[in-house]
Amino acid sequence: MASSPRPPLAERMRPRRWSELVGQQELVGPGGILTQMLRSGSIASMILWGPPGVGKTTIARLLSEESHRQFYRIAATTSGVGEVRQILAEAERGLFSSAGAPIVFIDEIHRFNKAQQDALLDAVERGTIILIGATTENPSFEIVPPLLSRVQVFTLKHLRRDELLALLKRAITTDDVLRTRTIVLEQTDALLAYSGGDARKLLNALEAIVEQHPDNPLTITDALVRSLLQQRTLYDKHGEMHYDVASALIKSIRGSDPDAAAYWLAVMLDGGEDPLFIARRLVIAAAEDIGLANPNALPIAVACFEAAERIGMPEARIVLAETAIYLALSPKSNTAYMAIERALDHIRHHGASAVPLHLRNAPTPLMSELGYAQGYRYPHAFPGHWVEQQYLPDGLENVRFYLPSTSGLEPTLGAWKSGPIEPDTPDSPPHQP
Repeated sequence: MASSPRPPLAERMRPRRWSELVGQQELVGPGGILTQMLRSGSIASMILWGPPGVGKTTIARLLSEESHRQFYRIAATTSGVGEVRQILAEAERGLFSSAGAPIVFIDEIHRFNKAQQDALLDAVERGTIILIGATTENPSFEIVPPLLSRVQVFTLKHLRRDELLALLKRAITTDDVLRTRTIVLEQTDALLAYSGGDARKLLNALEAIVEQHPDNPLTITDALVRSLLQQRTLYDKHGEMHYDVASALIKSIRGSDPDAAAYWLAVMLDGGEDPLFIARRLVIAAAEDIGLANPNALPIAVACFEAAERIGMPEARIVLAETAIYLALSPKSNTAYMAIERALDHIRHHGASAVPLHLRNAPTPLMSELGYAQGYRYPHAFPGHWVEQQYLPDGLENVRFYLPSTSGLEPTLGAWKSGPIEPDTPDSPPHQP
């Protein structure tokens, strides 16, 4: 019979007792407010706000275990309203068979949309559950006001250097796997810097080093850590990888590669990226890289953003995937982007010119006497709703900021009034008249 896979080091080192918690001493230390709640037996509904790997999940679980309350966990990235209501109903049925109201822990509660958060209000209001939400985002912006008013918000911080060192030493001396090895922490600066105050990231890196270097004794140095980190790429939605992968997604769309677009989208979603961050990038790509070659791309991307905002994860992944692939398959044009860049570049260098008199409004007799609006030709009064007329300032009549491309639908957009369209040079520098 095959043995079950060994849990990762970060899971094996998860504290099993309240006294083993590292960091957040103002909350979980001997005089901390959560410790006082635990001692009194009166635990309030709360939001634990802080960066990844600082103990939010562990604190919630230990509050449940040490108070002997039932514990229900909901992953906001995979749970819909129906599942939330089912768990709340089950939690309420167990209310009188436990030491008090059960704890319902919602990981990444900021991923819940308004409907999902509203589903929690009644149970929290009546006290039939103790809600503990974990979030990396500012609750003031991500939690609906009615729910936010019913909970306490506690802020957790990155672990300090001394706390991270204590975790490292505890791991190599107490873990059943690591203590069989002789591990010397000769240098720790690179390892601690890589962790960024995240205990999970620290222990994952330590485990990776140990697995890749079976020599005994193993001496951990900064050079060894840097060498490993150059070979391993782990998505970090708060670090440099956040922007690198977002760049890869956009460049894959720009390069019309739907498979690569789907891959980088999956990397971001699997790494816990905010779907609205991705949706915003897609809206920008639709305007910048697809543009007038497929004018439908921008409203589709905007609809994607609105859908992702309203339905949340996990269903939002489908909307994001459809949009990313649609953008990748669309013809490309950057002419709108280049046109505004050329116009802005001209204004930065030459300033904004006066509006020609015939384009100005004349709401008063004095303005009419000064020539405002005189000579303006109303296009709708002419055949085809178009008439030759100067719209640029004097002296710029022959300047062209918009240079149309021959891609997709763009050649048809102005052909009805301007005749054949000449190819553009989309990557040319802004025009300098």
